[in-house]
Amino acid sequence: MTVPAAASLTSERRQKLQRRIRWIVAGTISYNVVEAVIAIVSGAAASSTALVGFGLDSIVEVLSAAAVAWQFAAPEPEKRERAALRLIAVAFFALAAYVGASSVLDLMGGAEAERSPIGLALVAVSLAVMPFVSWFERQTGRELGSASAVADSKQTLICAGLSAAVLVGLVLNAWLGWSWADPAAALVLAGVAVREGLEAWRGEACAQPAAVLAGEREPCGDSDCC
Repeated sequence: MTVPAAASLTSERRQKLQRRIRWIVAGTISYNVVEAVIAIVSGAAASSTALVGFGLDSIVEVLSAAAVAWQFAAPEPEKRERAALRLIAVAFFALAAYVGASSVLDLMGGAEAERSPIGLALVAVSLAVMPFVSWFERQTGRELGSASAVADSKQTLICAGLSAAVLVGLVLNAWLGWSWADPAAALVLAGVAVREGLEAWRGEACAQPAAVLAGEREPCGDSDCC
């Protein structure tokens, strides 16, 4: 993913965009904390691996947004960009490990998921809200030349896609009694988490650091994320 150059931003415009990023990540963190609590509690009550995994993905969202907030708390945010992406990658791997193992155990004869009206409503709301949050953060990050902000917006969009997969699994389980659909949906979530974690770790999400994109310095050798 290549973030386009942040052209000739004025200092005032750059500061405004950085403040906007801080507000976006603050809102994302607040929303996902509430979402995580509801999803994990209702998922545990219904023995739903997909719903619990969805809640854990919300925690990854919190960590991802927190990493971006930590980056932009520094006087020179681009110096923390690589570290922020590594934190996001580790969170993805942890999510994939837990959800993947739980899904396999459930498919091998673990507890069958029960219906969860609260879980269905929560995932549906997330599916409606997250694409707009992702778009807003991505537009801001691209103008600012921030690869980590764009990467975080991508993670938010992935959350919307996972919401769709989890929603399908919950609906099939609730309406047709297909208990295997719940852990199957969770496996989709785990697979996507592994892929995104690898991308973030290798630095594919940060094809150019902000300072290079803004024209403030030259690229540093073979490493685009240095």
